[in-house]
Amino acid sequence: MVHIDVRTRNRVEMVDITSEVQAVVKDSGVTDGVCHVYVPHTTAGVCINEGADPSVSRDIEKSLSKLIPHTGDYKHLEGNSDAHIKTALVGSSETIFIENGRLVLGTWQAVYFCEFDGPRSRKVLVKVMS
Repeated sequence: MVHIDVRTRNRVEMVDITSEVQAVVKDSGVTDGVCHVYVPHTTAGVCINEGADPSVSRDIEKSLSKLIPHTGDYKHLEGNSDAHIKTALVGSSETIFIENGRLVLGTWQAVYFCEFDGPRSRKVLVKVMS
């Protein structure tokens, strides 16, 4: 298992980590298998979505923040209930097939680390299996 460090700059932010995940796959030497990407945080997640147009990730960030605002009638006392809810919706893991030593992603797809309680230093765990 390999750790990828991610430093976010904003409270809500999607960071493209596709190249970092692909580098882990390359370094593993696995040519055919699966790559598991896991975020061990309760206020951050991971998703696969369009990577060609950066406005897509900004639209996702804005829409999630509109649906689940930072302030609300939340009972959790730490002030980050919205981040926990967003993470529950987005999820904390992705599994991606590996073929010929490459992540099998669609033409426009990218792997995103999703920050909902930043800015912070975070980690992403990547495990490659043949």
